[in-house]
Amino acid sequence: MQRLVFGPFTLDADRGTLLRDGRPMAIGHRALQLLQALAAARGQVVTKAELMEAAWPRAIVEESNLSVQIAALRKLLDDGAQRETIATVARVGYRFCLPVAEAASSPAESSAGALPLGASIAVLPLANLGADPQQEYFADGVTEDIIMALSRFRWFRVMGRSSSFAFKGQRAGAQEIAHKLHVRYLLEGSVRRAADGVRISLHLVDGESGTQLWGERYDFDAPDLLVVQERIAEQVAGAIEPELLKSEAQAAASRPDAANATALDLVHRGTWLFHQVHREGHLQAREMFREACRLDPASAQANFWLARVSAGIVAYGWSNDEAHDLQEGMAAAARAIRADEKHPYAHYALAITSVYASQFDQAIRAARRAVQLTPGFALGHLVLGLALLYSGDAAGALPPLAQGLRLNAFDPQNFVWYTTLAWAQLFCGDARGGLESARQAQEIRRDWRSALESAACCLVALGEPAAAQQAWRELEQLARPASDVLSPMRHHNPNWDGQIVQWLREAEVGGDSPM
Repeated sequence: MQRLVFGPFTLDADRGTLLRDGRPMAIGHRALQLLQALAAARGQVVTKAELMEAAWPRAIVEESNLSVQIAALRKLLDDGAQRETIATVARVGYRFCLPVAEAASSPAESSAGALPLGASIAVLPLANLGADPQQEYFADGVTEDIIMALSRFRWFRVMGRSSSFAFKGQRAGAQEIAHKLHVRYLLEGSVRRAADGVRISLHLVDGESGTQLWGERYDFDAPDLLVVQERIAEQVAGAIEPELLKSEAQAAASRPDAANATALDLVHRGTWLFHQVHREGHLQAREMFREACRLDPASAQANFWLARVSAGIVAYGWSNDEAHDLQEGMAAAARAIRADEKHPYAHYALAITSVYASQFDQAIRAARRAVQLTPGFALGHLVLGLALLYSGDAAGALPPLAQGLRLNAFDPQNFVWYTTLAWAQLFCGDARGGLESARQAQEIRRDWRSALESAACCLVALGEPAAAQQAWRELEQLARPASDVLSPMRHHNPNWDGQIVQWLREAEVGGDSPM
């Protein structure tokens, strides 16, 4: 493969990377497409229409979006030499001003079978399994919707429709297709449409090994085809994004340590540790994120992960100085938003740290911004539910919590979100639903104290004293954390706090009066 070199930068569009002095830089998918189009023109003017098609194919967007992206690119390419990088050609378009050369890839990169680094994915055309061949258009439409939905997630690269559809109807294997498309992952599947609904079967494949990483089946009965396609795209995008995140983090964690580890590599390693959900892992991850921020202070990823792990350390009761950790997390979240205001994770980071700093209005605004940017972003919905519940709005918390869990049913930290849903249901008078949610949380993590507390309270509310007392006995076997994950909610809602205390007293004595 060939790469474009200009000044201290190297652009490898196939791999979806921009390097500066050999170090990866954070760049969004649309910015990458624009930079590729401008650099490939080698000083020739590229019209606004051509650039809009490169970054927003087949989409209707305002021209102001192009201006914003160009301004961000100019800032990104500023190497301190005080020279113009992208010139505006009035009423026509833009021109790339830096001299562009081609640099051949290293032998290792051009060897047979080599796949691109980083998270890149192609969505292959879904097979139409229905009896009516005229429904082929529907399968193609669902495929395109999934491609567009995945493109909203800015940390991995998604191949465009034309590249993916070149393999429509072919019998080539996953590894062969991945190699030809220069992607790490493939999403394959089928559509079966009948009179009573639609069934979509999907699986995510590692293009290097050919192994299946994830699979799911979706059934829809909505009569409106547009509604069906939008729901499919949203659910698939929400489910695949965390799977890719975990896979990339695990791959980074398995590489040997190196003294010259890049900021992005440190972020990936820290992410893998973060998802193990134990104290030492979170503390080690924090040090990696701190070092990544030191190496690349403007990295949105490094900063929002530092914010997220800071909130986690406080929430799980692993902090020795909550005020300091939350201050560090809030500052990191603010830097992440300044670095990339359109990144939903940056706003999620601000929301989750704000919740544990008891700044609920700020948390709700940040969570809603994350969902606005990426409607299929499960964590955005979940943290919105958490912030609403802790602020005292249990009824308002139910829809976003349920939506977030639908979008991402397999996250290893869902024991937190199921427990949050249990409390919201209980305070809304649905003790039976709360008990079911609490038990789902316990299935993921048996030693999660808050889940067992919510189960005990639900059992008391349901009038099942023996079961409630058994839950209390199990609760007494668990260690008490230094900090209660519910403390912001209980402090802000004293009536709920008093009710929780009463329920737990009744659970302890099995329904008999403690007096």
